[in-house]
Amino acid sequence: MADTRLFSEEKQRLRAWGKARRAALTSAQREAHSAQVCRRLLELSAFQCAERVLSYAAFGAELNLDALPTLAPEKQYFYPLCLPERQMAALRPRNDDGWTTGAFGIRTPVPERSEPIAPEKLDLILVPLVAFDRSAHRLGMGGGYYDRFLPRCTAAVKLGVAFCCQEAERVPTGVHDWPLDGVLTEGGLVTLRQ
Repeated sequence: MADTRLFSEEKQRLRAWGKARRAALTSAQREAHSAQVCRRLLELSAFQCAERVLSYAAFGAELNLDALPTLAPEKQYFYPLCLPERQMAALRPRNDDGWTTGAFGIRTPVPERSEPIAPEKLDLILVPLVAFDRSAHRLGMGGGYYDRFLPRCTAAVKLGVAFCCQEAERVPTGVHDWPLDGVLTEGGLVTLRQ
């Protein structure tokens, strides 16, 4: 039990560190770095080959990918919807009125005005995170939504997106923590598993 508590405390400390690091960036820095990550995404073969992309609506100081649909309008963009029991679905709003403010105050698709997609039909998952390491381990907000969803995305490349300042020496991982295929920052691709 003590090991579990220490593991949880280590994650909480790292989560606070990662949030503070990205919050310390100015809004101009976050905007410039987000634009750089979007441009770098366009150059990646994983993005170029993808037809169906799960993106996300940035919340707080998260890296913002809102420019992607304008930069690459030929893609189909889906967005997460948090469901009961820490489950997640992927939906594509049909138009501008397909959005609402959902769980945790995050902009989210309205199910009745969106097109769902089965997780195994997604080609690329762009995953937000609080901290990451060189082995492409990610620390999220702690809800476990992505860790439950990613194993179901059997055909997709799972790519974390973050600011360089969120890189930690080591992210503690447990059996339920799903590793990413890589992490992309404004500085470039940190790692990409083959």
